[in-house]
Amino acid sequence: MKALEANFDGLVGPTHNYSGLSFGNVASAKNQANPSNPKEAAKQGLAKMKALSDLGMVQGVLAPQERPDVYTLRRLGFTGSDQDVITAAAKQAPKVLAACCSASSMWTANAATVSPSADTADGKVHFTPANLTNKFHRSIEHEVTGRILKATFADEGHFVHHPALPGVEHFGDEGAANHTRFCHEYGEQGVEFFVFGRHAFDSRFPAPQKFPARHTFEACEAVARLHQLHDDKVVIAQQNPSVIDAGVFHNDVIAVGNKNILFCHEQAFLNQQAVYDELGLKLGGDFKVIEVPTSAVSVDDAVTSYLFNSQLLAMPNGDNVLVLPEECLNNQNVWAYIEQLLAEKRGIDAVKVFDLKQSMANGGGPACLRLRVVLNEAEQAAVNPNTLMNDTLFATLNDWVDRNYRDRLVEADLADPQLLVESRTALDELTRILGLGAVYPFQR
Repeated sequence: MKALEANFDGLVGPTHNYSGLSFGNVASAKNQANPSNPKEAAKQGLAKMKALSDLGMVQGVLAPQERPDVYTLRRLGFTGSDQDVITAAAKQAPKVLAACCSASSMWTANAATVSPSADTADGKVHFTPANLTNKFHRSIEHEVTGRILKATFADEGHFVHHPALPGVEHFGDEGAANHTRFCHEYGEQGVEFFVFGRHAFDSRFPAPQKFPARHTFEACEAVARLHQLHDDKVVIAQQNPSVIDAGVFHNDVIAVGNKNILFCHEQAFLNQQAVYDELGLKLGGDFKVIEVPTSAVSVDDAVTSYLFNSQLLAMPNGDNVLVLPEECLNNQNVWAYIEQLLAEKRGIDAVKVFDLKQSMANGGGPACLRLRVVLNEAEQAAVNPNTLMNDTLFATLNDWVDRNYRDRLVEADLADPQLLVESRTALDELTRILGLGAVYPFQR
């Protein structure tokens, strides 16, 4: 059946700030305590969504989380009115408050793993929200993420929603940031590629020594089972531990793929040639690898520019387009490689460059901001239409941001109880705009 790949981007939330919460993410640590601009961040993300929609792509919007997360703060012992909870947390545990104010759900590559109906035994699209156990500020997202996904993909005749894996480190799951699907045509059965950082139950295998490996082999196996994938169409590979220690906290910082193309750094995986061979064998031929040598682009260049945290898109006209952050244009080695790649016509036909500085300063590029969902025609018709980008929604959401977002936020501002009022007011309106219903704790 004819199908396409839709991209659902996370809308940046009103509490977007730089608190340096993500150990192992170089940009997050580097920009800790700098002032953020939530309004600009949301508008930068919306501009990318609208540009891709204008190019003929199906582009959706996923709502942010409720922040500050008063529900979690109450679970941690803070009591009284909502204002009392925030005031007490700011005095007694300011870093906990910062974690409960994070707008990290904007990076929807970590929202879930999605398997299209062409790959699953029951012929339905399967969603598993990522538990994100390695980082507290992200581990509190998955319940609301699941509600938002169910409100966006609600038809039980087409969509299956699983709960997150058990919230322990043995099944650490970082979602689609460590998952790629290869195929010849979107509507045909493809190969699902899972990448992990370490084995949780077997210490014989190598693991990073400096930064944590957030995603486990066991989580990959569990999601593949839940999604009813066929063993002969699943490839599970280990990330190179040395690049994790260099700041490559997810596979999508060192590799990106789409259809039959894998674009990656030469140091991305352990036993890299064996990974290529297995992917090519299971895909059934015509598998193309564009491997970037260290001599052209170092791992440090890859991490600072986010060359691989790009979107590799198959456009309606047949071109393969790489969506890049401006940081690639500003890195001499990276841009020289991009120009060479385009000149050699090796499978990528064009690039699109976007200003995503607000997200990039917290360690998230174009690929972090989107969740890919392959949908056939019947499934497309079953998606909540209010979440799909068009001229009207773009104008509505920009107006919504202008009315509800601050243009400057520092960590000390998170103690302002008015921020909670502003955030809830905005999100209550957003759920009506997107037709989501009551997905947030304060609405229940």
